[in-house]
Amino acid sequence: MTRRVGTAAAGVVLLAGLLPAAAQAAPDPARGATGADDLHQKRRADYDSRQNITAKAAAQPTAALSRALVAAPSATAVQSLRNQLGVQGIIDIDRATGTPRRVAKLDGFLTGPSRKKPARIALDYIAAHPDVFGLSRADLDSLELRQDYVDIAGTHHLSWVQVADGVPVFGNGLKAHVAKDGRLIQVDGAPLPSLPSAAGAAKLTAAGARAAAVKDVFGTSAATVTKSAAGTTTFSDKGTAKQVWFQTASGPRLAWQTVVVDEGYVHVIDAATGEVLYRHSTIASDTADVWENYPGAPRGGKQHKVDITKWLPNNARMLSGNVAHVYSDVNDNNRADAAEEVGPSGLHKWSYPFVDFNDEVGGLCSAAYPCSWDPATPNSWQVNRKQNAVQLYTLLGTWHDHLEAAPIGFTRAAGNFEARDGDAVQGQAMDGANTADGLPDDDHIDNANMNTPPDGIPPTMQMYLLSPGPGSIAGNTGDEADVVFHEYTHGLSNRLVVDAAGNSTLSDVQGGAMGEAWGDWYGWDYLVAKGLEKDTAKPGEVLVGKYWQAGGTIRSEALDCTVGASATVCPGTSRAGSGGYTYGDYGKISSRGPEVHADGEIWAQTLWDLRGAVGSKKAQALVTRAMELSPGNPSFLDMRNSILAADLVVGKGKDQKKIWKVFAGRGMGYFAAAIDGDDAQPVEDFSMPPSANTPRGTLTGKVTDQDTGGAVSGLTVAFGGHASGFAGDYRATTAADGSYQISGIIPGTYAKVYARGGGYDMVVKTLSINSGTKVENWSVRKDWAASSGGGAVVSFTGPDYTPYGCGPGAMIDQSQISGWGSDVGGQTITIRLSGAVDVSELVINPSATCGDDISAGTGGYRVETSVDGTTWVLGASGSFPAFTTTPTPVALAAGTGDGIGYVRFTMLTSQGQDAGLCPAGQPPTVSGCLFLDATELAVYGSAA
Repeated sequence: MTRRVGTAAAGVVLLAGLLPAAAQAAPDPARGATGADDLHQKRRADYDSRQNITAKAAAQPTAALSRALVAAPSATAVQSLRNQLGVQGIIDIDRATGTPRRVAKLDGFLTGPSRKKPARIALDYIAAHPDVFGLSRADLDSLELRQDYVDIAGTHHLSWVQVADGVPVFGNGLKAHVAKDGRLIQVDGAPLPSLPSAAGAAKLTAAGARAAAVKDVFGTSAATVTKSAAGTTTFSDKGTAKQVWFQTASGPRLAWQTVVVDEGYVHVIDAATGEVLYRHSTIASDTADVWENYPGAPRGGKQHKVDITKWLPNNARMLSGNVAHVYSDVNDNNRADAAEEVGPSGLHKWSYPFVDFNDEVGGLCSAAYPCSWDPATPNSWQVNRKQNAVQLYTLLGTWHDHLEAAPIGFTRAAGNFEARDGDAVQGQAMDGANTADGLPDDDHIDNANMNTPPDGIPPTMQMYLLSPGPGSIAGNTGDEADVVFHEYTHGLSNRLVVDAAGNSTLSDVQGGAMGEAWGDWYGWDYLVAKGLEKDTAKPGEVLVGKYWQAGGTIRSEALDCTVGASATVCPGTSRAGSGGYTYGDYGKISSRGPEVHADGEIWAQTLWDLRGAVGSKKAQALVTRAMELSPGNPSFLDMRNSILAADLVVGKGKDQKKIWKVFAGRGMGYFAAAIDGDDAQPVEDFSMPPSANTPRGTLTGKVTDQDTGGAVSGLTVAFGGHASGFAGDYRATTAADGSYQISGIIPGTYAKVYARGGGYDMVVKTLSINSGTKVENWSVRKDWAASSGGGAVVSFTGPDYTPYGCGPGAMIDQSQISGWGSDVGGQTITIRLSGAVDVSELVINPSATCGDDISAGTGGYRVETSVDGTTWVLGASGSFPAFTTTPTPVALAAGTGDGIGYVRFTMLTSQGQDAGLCPAGQPPTVSGCLFLDATELAVYGSAA
């Protein structure tokens, strides 16, 4: 059963992000709207097992994913270096390696000017601080320089790969950035402090690893091996497989890095077990895109002759050149069939007039916003097929040249897309237009996406037809320039925000939101700078998706909405309020909670403010250079820091105060807090940085287990926003007696000081620090079901909605936001706990998830327990109160929680069914008539 979103009476079904956030509200039972949901794109979520290496290893069947305590660098050495760097220094230690994720100084450089070679400058600095970086001279000598990319500002961006026995390390390595005058800007990459001496033989073959990767993403592929050379196997879809080392709790493990192009993922597969250690989608899918020269636009809306010879070879017979290959993939087989290629209309001519369908379609079609096909007539899209392909090719060439030019500088050395490097953009116009007897099916409408594999493998851009609906016209995304620009810009960010080996590190949360924002910002910066759209001092003019929405916007409000702007021009949403957005609005803009397109509006509006403060050209330079300086998995605050660092490089720090003012005005001030790039609930602050001579404070205390009272070692105590890239590394690991100490803290109020570790529920506090010593003790609770501590889903019934972000694994992810979504009819999940436990409390949050309305939460339920996973006893049964939306303790029958190792939870009915909202024989009126959800299950107690 496909999950769908309830719509207006017209019955039009749209994918996520097309409508303004205000129009995406959950179905209202009182209105009788259907409660189905297709808001979650059908893609598997990104996954990185290194993020869970936080506590001491436990005995588990899967050694690669067990948790271990990674040795931290010397506290004295870190403190000494932090003192040298000053108030705005950064020493951010990666919790998976114990080495620096980033060392920088936002208000200066790490070293002075030098005439030495850039690589020597960086390596000498690292060698001078071995206790911090964890690398000896011998380690440094073994590094292999992968890239010395010089950007258009003259900065050297160096990347070294660690290699052991001829096998490179995946993800972790060393990066450094050296200014034109030889000053070291920053060092990052989180290198491994120790490497194995020999690789040994891999049990899994390259083809076996690729098969495991394809199976993981529910795809099928007929790709075959085409060649094997220099340790890399290449497949017929141009994907690859090569051996790598991958950091785990038990140290580096031999693995296969696979790139599966047809499915659009990079994986790391354990070479011994076939286990998925890492998954990253190379597709950035969007349902909300904008135009430059859209048909009918007052400026640039008419077809006119353009010379495209600079993008095509002489006497070209198809749309294929150095920057792109465009064809109409109407059957969605991802191949350029002969009938799908588009050739010239005559000698040296590519002239295909646009034909409107205004009379046939009606509705919102007009001369100002013309429709390009008729959804009621099969194959009507053929009329404009060739015109659209030529239009798409021209826009791809235009954007390639714009991004390549100064001051952006997305050049070949930076990893741009060109055929001479084997990775020209593959533009699939009208993708899937003929997948339903001359019409597009539901998976090929109202969408566009960009699949960006690592450098050297061609990206694929798929542009779909648009269907008429509430505020939307029957158009074509490939005709809209800023839709194309938006998608192409995903390629820019995914090629620049990378680890030492060149893999994209943008996450599904804040990184993903910035990815959407950059797409909007770069496109509209271009449109306004070229005079194709206007932006005066009046807010509410920069409307993303103006053609798509026939004069409206696909976002909730305009890109140029300032903080405090009138609700008449910047209406916002009911949850976030009106006026321009701030960091505190994160997760509130969309009615569905955190959502990358909606939350990206915060970042896009902030960058629009930056554009106004420093000008278009300087903003282009700062934003692009910041991507190159970004640490992995950045939060908004990480990227703010990178922009400040970029200003030191391209502007000699002249605009530091302007930049701080912009970000502080949007709630990303000095004391703003985000635990990391995966934090969907950041805390805003509007403060400017304190002075450099501010006295420092110290935080100390102990961490104990709430259920046993014993000391907890190996947990992290840290300051959100200040342990992920800003103002020093305010972080400590608890000792054997549970004690910790963090010194050198700037006095102030910190909104997200937290204690967390594998298997323990994170505790977050707001603490005020003064110039003395503050004692703060922590009581943490171990959740024996949590996947981060070793709990696992053994089995489940019903469909697997993992591609929508609500698979069974979300039931034990310690989040009260994500959860397990399934279908009505009674569904069961079996969970293996991280050890045998005498249960003191079992807690279930039965609330709805997966975009469903409140009625889909669990009503009737059953809980069974087992010591061995074979023999089961009934622990509890009953019904949750109507429309329960919070974690609720469930009392187990006497003796059924003693020494158990397994819990089996069954959702019997939905709360909507229990409330009588789903009478037999009647059409469904609420989500609970179709879907059955629960958000979290937690088990607390002491070891048996």
